[in-house]
Amino acid sequence: MRRHRVIITPQAADDIRAAHAYYFAENPTRAAAWLDGLEAAILGLETHPFAHPLAPEGRAFKRDIHHLLYGRKRLWRIFYAIGRSTVHVLHVRHASRDRWRP
Repeated sequence: MRRHRVIITPQAADDIRAAHAYYFAENPTRAAAWLDGLEAAILGLETHPFAHPLAPEGRAFKRDIHHLLYGRKRLWRIFYAIGRSTVHVLHVRHASRDRWRP
């Protein structure tokens, strides 16, 4: 099975830090579990990057951008682009927010 190297962009890292800080203020234990689960979901892209659909936002960016849904009650969208041997995580946002725009 081919493995892709997962690269988290600075924008996505900032998104993750902000979300974690929000959860941490509410409940530190839950925040840790959320972060662990998010990390596992992102690392799953190493082996199955094509398992998730194209995001409608990709048309605005004029490139193929996939999105992975993460969470149960509170869904998060993880946007990423697939290269030859890499997966670039571009942005992470709560699913209730408006569509991501360039």
